[in-house]
Amino acid sequence: MASLEKPPVTTTNVKWRWPSVHPDGRKFVLISAVVTLIFAWFAWETLAWPMAAVTIWVAAFFRDPIRSVPQGEGLVIAPADGLITLIQQVPPPPEMTGENGLGDAPMTRVSIFMSVFDVHINRAPIAGTVRQIAYISGKFLNADLDKASEDNERQHILVEGADGVRIGFTQIAGLVARRIVPFVKVGDTVGRGQRIGLIRFGSRVDVYLPAGTSPRVALGQRTIAGETIIAKLNEADAGIGIPQ
Repeated sequence: MASLEKPPVTTTNVKWRWPSVHPDGRKFVLISAVVTLIFAWFAWETLAWPMAAVTIWVAAFFRDPIRSVPQGEGLVIAPADGLITLIQQVPPPPEMTGENGLGDAPMTRVSIFMSVFDVHINRAPIAGTVRQIAYISGKFLNADLDKASEDNERQHILVEGADGVRIGFTQIAGLVARRIVPFVKVGDTVGRGQRIGLIRFGSRVDVYLPAGTSPRVALGQRTIAGETIIAKLNEADAGIGIPQ
């Protein structure tokens, strides 16, 4: 009987592999490894072993894993790995206000805090064209603080989708971070989940959702860049989980 027939299933063998190290971080891994070898050459074991651990950590910090990006209309994807620490109604950053930016009305800001153990490759939350990039030098306060979005070194990026909807997000350097590295420039076309930059050694990313769009994530939830759906455009009453 046709109703009892099983649909064809395609299976493949998938093996786990070490994530690659992003090219921007390879020089740091090399420097750490050379210092480790120098200590080991002179039999300075009390220094060699800790430095070997630092080398492994640096390689892990710049790891660049492959991500499976959800497909579907209107999805806004997390641009960073980390912890949802703030969900607030706030005005958009001055650098992204006005008719050519995000407007002037308050927006929902979702803040993702990245510890030094998280993947620090940031990804585009939507597909579209990069309309604005604004870099602001600043302090290096704890990125978990609310005022870090106004005082710290940061870089604003605005992406406009094919439907004209604009999503702004901000890379914020943290207490240890000292450099925001962009992979894109104004006018570039990016895909949802595409790598757009990184922040070295601890940081935060803020995402500004347009009016009429509610977040699908909750405070304390962990996100995976390029995979976690944080919102769906024009979905005002999104269901979110309850921490427990």
